[in-house]
Amino acid sequence: MTAGVFVDSWVYALGERKMHVAESAAAGRLLSDPADLESAGFRYHHVCEPGTGAYDLARAAAVRLREAGELDEVDAIVYATCIPANANTGDAAAWERTRDVKHLMDFPASRLQADLDLDEAVVIGLNQQACTAMLGSLRVAGAMLGAEPGWRRVLCVTADRFPEGARYEQAYNLISDGAAACVVSRRPAGLRLVAAHQITNGALGTAGDDETVGSYFAYTHRLVRQTLDRAGLTPGDVDWVVTQNTNDKAWRILARLLGIDHDRVWSPSLPDTGHIISADNVVNLSMLLESGRVRPGQRIVLVMAGFGLNWQCVVLEAAADLRPPVPGATP
Repeated sequence: MTAGVFVDSWVYALGERKMHVAESAAAGRLLSDPADLESAGFRYHHVCEPGTGAYDLARAAAVRLREAGELDEVDAIVYATCIPANANTGDAAAWERTRDVKHLMDFPASRLQADLDLDEAVVIGLNQQACTAMLGSLRVAGAMLGAEPGWRRVLCVTADRFPEGARYEQAYNLISDGAAACVVSRRPAGLRLVAAHQITNGALGTAGDDETVGSYFAYTHRLVRQTLDRAGLTPGDVDWVVTQNTNDKAWRILARLLGIDHDRVWSPSLPDTGHIISADNVVNLSMLLESGRVRPGQRIVLVMAGFGLNWQCVVLEAAADLRPPVPGATP
């Protein structure tokens, strides 16, 4: 990874309706008994109002960055989605009526570029990495800055919302609609991007919930160890592990397998937000930075697993100029 690449200006947006697991169970949004989800650490999740789309979430997060003055000199936008339908803002009814495929190519990244007046920015869509896509966007942004000496800043955005009528549970996790954004740049502030790594096993692309859970521990263990090897680090060098919001017992097991003190594992948003598709470890990282516990030089590992099946991990190192994240946004 390029030595002079830093990530800063973290922000997120959540669906407007905050709902308890019992309420969503009664509405038919879940597969598991709500008591089982509560025993795994889940309490609430966030669901969009019918008129709010994934793009509205992305725009809410990005506008907050613009208001904070963080979108000057943006050369590229990496726009990540988990659900392929969220990579198109076109009118499905217009497609069916006209049979004109341009209604299937109304890209949210292009729309965001126009809405935010980022006229010089090119756009890249990332939509086949599932819940790992936000971490994938950091890797892509870092690689682009390394390949383009004249570029300064890349806006990374991820946004997903489940379609109306969907069940808000996947692989025994309670799901929230949400978005997150950050800026990857050469400015030595925030968190230095030390290393990034991805594992994909396409043969498990159609795995069921039990098979997905069964593969989680072996692949996540392998992912973290290989990422640390890339960074020239050992588990003892890790100060924080910021995870996605999954069963709160999972990382007690993984921490023991990896030789990492569980007190260094951080996922405080789990009870309040559930699994926000590609955004929840960004929310957790924002909460860690807001807590004031991070010190310059500390190393932070972000870990995500997603369908596909994909696993991604990045190592970040706190810079001397460690600014707090941009406050969260709502649509």
